[in-house]
Amino acid sequence: MIERRYFLPAALAAAAARRVQASDKITVALMGVRGRGRGLTAAFCAQPDVNVAYVCDVDQNVVEAAYKTIEDSGRKRPPLVADIRRCLDDKSIDAVVMGTPAHWHAPGTILACDAGKDVYVEKPASHNIREGRLMVDAARRNRRIVQVGSQLPSLPATQAFHDYVQSGKLGRVLMAKVWNVQMRRNIGRLQDEPVPPGIDYETWTGPLPKLPFNRNRFHSTVNWHWHYGSGDIANDGVHELDIARRALGVQLPTAVSGMGRKMYFDDDQQTPDTMNITYEFGDRLLFYEQRLWNPYGMEDCDNGIAVYGDKAVAQFGRFRGRNWGYRVLDEKGTEIHYEHHGKSSIDTPHARNFLDAIRSRNPPRVEIEEGHWASALAHLGNIVARTGRTIRFDPKTETVTGDPEANAFVKREYRAHWSTPKGA
Repeated sequence: MIERRYFLPAALAAAAARRVQASDKITVALMGVRGRGRGLTAAFCAQPDVNVAYVCDVDQNVVEAAYKTIEDSGRKRPPLVADIRRCLDDKSIDAVVMGTPAHWHAPGTILACDAGKDVYVEKPASHNIREGRLMVDAARRNRRIVQVGSQLPSLPATQAFHDYVQSGKLGRVLMAKVWNVQMRRNIGRLQDEPVPPGIDYETWTGPLPKLPFNRNRFHSTVNWHWHYGSGDIANDGVHELDIARRALGVQLPTAVSGMGRKMYFDDDQQTPDTMNITYEFGDRLLFYEQRLWNPYGMEDCDNGIAVYGDKAVAQFGRFRGRNWGYRVLDEKGTEIHYEHHGKSSIDTPHARNFLDAIRSRNPPRVEIEEGHWASALAHLGNIVARTGRTIRFDPKTETVTGDPEANAFVKREYRAHWSTPKGA
């Protein structure tokens, strides 16, 4: 397996945190329960050692499905709050599970860490590179367990794929490719409107400069607007970028080039539907290809990874008619190996890993710095797309060098708000 670089000594973490006893339940607050949050609600309610103390959501119109899941699991209906500070003030809360839109990932994680809570935060870890580093800093100074919801590393099939790549059977490995090829939908064009009843839009906006309410900048379409999201490279592609990065044994690149723009959809989406990005890591290369207007996928799956050696190629994905797994093709393109580990939820094992990390104070599968590195790849791809040029990146300072315009996208502006990330 690839050596995993962590900077959170388990002994220090154990000394700083209340160790949850084996007989104790882990008490969580579920923050954001629509979309991905609904899947996380089900995953954590499937764990017998979890107590759900709060549902925290700004939209009263979407919480009933989560409540049904909670009650169907045999648990009582917890109170609903919109302001996460009410949960953080409760000393009985061990962890916050965040299924919010990406613009709340860094503010919520930093607030929770500073309040002494462990955090499970959905992918992408951050809205921008600077936020990701602030999240790592918050976890370190508070000695918190922070798991990023890029779930694939918790699957046995993914671990077996990495073992095979590291075995040397592929020969000399210099390159990997990630693809995100699927059919997304046209979201149309919508006018701004008054905030619908039941939505706390002030809290939803958080530390961002406030825009008028628009349904195409809310819920399932929020990722396609630069103000709140980072496009599909950060929404879906980040999963495979993380796996490929680990397979190559790299962290952050020194140069990023390519293109990204809207070529297909004529709608309110701002982020690219088409991308081709190249990341350079010294003697290793990583390619990202995105086409959101193809119903037929690529290499027999919609999202996948290929790791190329000079003897064979290993491909990981959910191949059509098969479960999550990997296959190996020899120099003639013949499949010589295929392995999967059955059909299972990708959320449940990742949630279990997080809970086990809370108890042991050992790093989880996708510890926040791992998640930050993966998300940074997505953000760097977006910087290339938005500037239209090759950028040079300094992994030590996490800044774009020699290009002030491009470097401006490394972080963002905030309004004065109680949730504004420290150090931003």
